[in-house]
Amino acid sequence: MKIRFLTLALLLLTTFAWVKGQENFSIHIEEMTIPGMPGLQSMVSAQWNGTWLLLGGRTDGLHQRQPFASFLAADNNTTIYVVDPNTKQVWSAALSSLPTSLYEQLQSTNMGFEQVNNMLYIVGGYGFSTTENDHITYPHLTAVQVDGLITAIKNSAPITPYFRQITDNRMRVTGGYLDRMGNTFYLVGGQDFEGRYNPMGPTHGPGFFQAYTNEIRMFEIQDNGTTLSIINYTSVQDTMELHRRDYNMAPQIFPDGSRGFTAFSGVFQHNVNLPWHNIVDIKSGGSYTPNPTFNQYLSQYHSAHLAVHDSAARAMHTVFFGGISRYQLDTVTNTLIDDQNVPFVKTISRVSRWSNGNVDEFRLPVDMPALLGSGAEFLPLPTVSQDEFEIIKLNDLPTGTTLVGHIVGGIESSAANIFFSNTGTQSDATTRVFKVFITKDGTNSVEEEIPNEAIELEAFPNPSSGRVNLEINSHFKGEISLTVVDQQGRTIDTLLKQEINPGKFPLIWEGSNLARGIYFVKLQAGSYVVTRKVLLK
Repeated sequence: MKIRFLTLALLLLTTFAWVKGQENFSIHIEEMTIPGMPGLQSMVSAQWNGTWLLLGGRTDGLHQRQPFASFLAADNNTTIYVVDPNTKQVWSAALSSLPTSLYEQLQSTNMGFEQVNNMLYIVGGYGFSTTENDHITYPHLTAVQVDGLITAIKNSAPITPYFRQITDNRMRVTGGYLDRMGNTFYLVGGQDFEGRYNPMGPTHGPGFFQAYTNEIRMFEIQDNGTTLSIINYTSVQDTMELHRRDYNMAPQIFPDGSRGFTAFSGVFQHNVNLPWHNIVDIKSGGSYTPNPTFNQYLSQYHSAHLAVHDSAARAMHTVFFGGISRYQLDTVTNTLIDDQNVPFVKTISRVSRWSNGNVDEFRLPVDMPALLGSGAEFLPLPTVSQDEFEIIKLNDLPTGTTLVGHIVGGIESSAANIFFSNTGTQSDATTRVFKVFITKDGTNSVEEEIPNEAIELEAFPNPSSGRVNLEINSHFKGEISLTVVDQQGRTIDTLLKQEINPGKFPLIWEGSNLARGIYFVKLQAGSYVVTRKVLLK
């Protein structure tokens, strides 16, 4: 759900260098045609024996700005689709045969979902509820028996037996990400949005309620095939680092072999309606670590993405296909272009984590063929070597080119920036499907590395009784600002705002007069942002 407010456009030019990455593979895509393929975006997907199950989401494109025209119920997806990409057959069934609570939730957008064997678990989602006579975020956990439902739809049989649902307000989340490690589900980020979207804010027009979860919610699902329950629920909250939604989260294998996820980019920053740059690594038990030295520039909203692990090099790669991004690379002028309208893009990019822990971002030499990818899903081919979290095992792939999956659905836009002129005809949910190939040991992949300027901020001692030493180490020339933000995102102190040259700058933040608790020191230099959490005890 791309809920945005008015921003001003800005073009910021930053140089970058052509480099050859350390990877030994390349990516390319190839369009295929499936007659009768539905146009869906921000939907739920699952698969069984290579057959796809698609439900929920929307049949229109980017939402309009006017509250009366935005997220119309008429554009909800009220049909469940089964697609066989091998035979190119499509089957469907109406949601309307389901009980009201299921019928309403399963036509919503931006639900969280995770498939475990033949069971698909779905949480939340945003859309119009006839029962509530308003747009709501749904407080439900729904279980779907994937194999049985696919068979029923193919045979035009009743579908109700393959759905179960419980109500739990902790699941009232849209735009978050649901994933799993072991028996524990991780519901990360997202928001509770109640009412009609209004770009003028919650107190204008019809008004609305909006609350980010700012949390990692962890729980187990107890499911005996008949009844559902949520057990062993815990949560971790961070109003700065976890304040994001409508983003990409991907499973990761870290250099030490441990498992987890990375929450990439996402929206919105506390003090400005622009995407985050930083990424957050999440490990077992909800421990999380923001990466202080890396900024992601080329993929800010949810898009189709895949994860590839090179066990020999201990390298983790995450590839993002098109979507919506604040930044693009101009390959003619070798510049990074900053457009604060956050447009649709064709860029295919890759974020790589190397064995030494360093993280780099690259623009791949191939683009999407149109402004595609936002709200799309990547469905890996079941026959490709991958672990239980759908991380493709690069070392198991044969030398040469291998089909690894498909990109399905999403928005196709007619122009990069349509938000302010959108009448509902400038974009649509696409019916296009793309095969995704990995060529192993490719030698022709020259990629553009996105620079992460060395802007470092140290805060010590931490925790502190009040007096905190700060040191800025910057290669940046221009105006910087250094502020202190509380857990609600409010700026409570401006420590520095001035032009600087590259160098080191020590200063002292005196926080003795503040209430004890967690604060964030935020350094902004041009488009680069670094934050440090400080505990006053």
